[in-house]
Amino acid sequence: MKVRLPYHKTFLDVNIPDENFLGILTSKSDEYKQSLPQDEIVRNALSNPIGSPTLEELVKGKKEVLIITSDHTRPVPSKITMPILLDTIRRANPNIDIKIMIATGFHRPTTKEEMINKFGEEIVKKETIINHMAFDNDQLEYVGLLPSGGRLYLNKMVCKSELVISEGFIEPHFFAGFSGGRKSILPGVAGATSVMENHCAKFIASPYARTGNLENNPIHKDMLFAAKAANLAFILNVVIDKDKKIINAFSGDSILAHEEGCKFVKQLSSVKAKPADIVISTNGGYPLDQNLYQSVKGMTAAEATCRENGVIIMVAACNDGHGGESFYNNMKNAKNPREILDRLAKVPPEDTAPDQWEFQILSRILDKHTVIFVTDMCDPKMIEDCHMIHAYTVEDAIKQALKLKGNNAKITVIPDGVSVIVEND
Repeated sequence: MKVRLPYHKTFLDVNIPDENFLGILTSKSDEYKQSLPQDEIVRNALSNPIGSPTLEELVKGKKEVLIITSDHTRPVPSKITMPILLDTIRRANPNIDIKIMIATGFHRPTTKEEMINKFGEEIVKKETIINHMAFDNDQLEYVGLLPSGGRLYLNKMVCKSELVISEGFIEPHFFAGFSGGRKSILPGVAGATSVMENHCAKFIASPYARTGNLENNPIHKDMLFAAKAANLAFILNVVIDKDKKIINAFSGDSILAHEEGCKFVKQLSSVKAKPADIVISTNGGYPLDQNLYQSVKGMTAAEATCRENGVIIMVAACNDGHGGESFYNNMKNAKNPREILDRLAKVPPEDTAPDQWEFQILSRILDKHTVIFVTDMCDPKMIEDCHMIHAYTVEDAIKQALKLKGNNAKITVIPDGVSVIVEND
């Protein structure tokens, strides 16, 4: 069986022995056919907002608008969406002052080169673009308490802006249920304290904080509150396929438009588990597979269809390293993953460490499974320090996995682990 796996900015063609191959789990978005050009899909969505006046109506009479957008780790097709947003706003209100804020959340700032890659040279040259800095207290304003009791700090510019809108994309998310919508605010433009308290050990351990679930999800509840506190007035969220092309778009009210988008994504992304001894997954290639921190997402899809004590083969470039000092050091300095889980079970929300959610989820996976990590773009020691086995090729990883699980072991393949919601009966 030949399978194609996204890796960095290219693909790996891999042969799986027929006698071991059990099945492949892919999102229906791969086959979803959209006859309209991408820009037309976006314009149609803006012309038909859900539960909200049009963007043109919202900007009339306003002096300023703040557009919140995703950072360099997210494949939001801003080269298409941002020019349309800017054009729509300026046609309705030519003199309005527009600022663009990059919702870095807990990540490093987006570089100028990454901005050009994301928006195109013209927008970077002409527009005012600001990186949100979660750790810079001078940028932050205290807004109040979240439903969970956590403290909500938001970027001052967001609090003071006359009109706040956001763009993003909706995909399954491994503890917020889905990306998009309210996530532009928390974690996007929130203070580090707020992100850590929202991503606390108790919430991450909640059975409701899982891929594709919003109901009773404590992390989602806090995020909804933050979006309301920020007066997020309008969203444009797109849905993309495996080639990062727009297949649908939703605009309007930050809750109602997002919910409609999530329903659409759930319909396309839900797949029945094929429990296997060995599961191969990826992070969908660039930009999500550029560090180890982000790669935990693709592993959670494999976790959902991997038999107890199975082997997960994770394929991700990690060309940008581990992606978080706290994440890496906590993994490296622990004797084993169980030690981390036992320690975190006692950590109160206000003492949440940076990146704790990510090393908590990785430890949960490693406590039940062996992970063989495939990359030829980073130092193998970094992988081994995080209690995983390194392999340079998928073929080598399969050989190692079969040695561990036996020559008759069954293999399930998930070509893009971040695009699917794996459902167990």
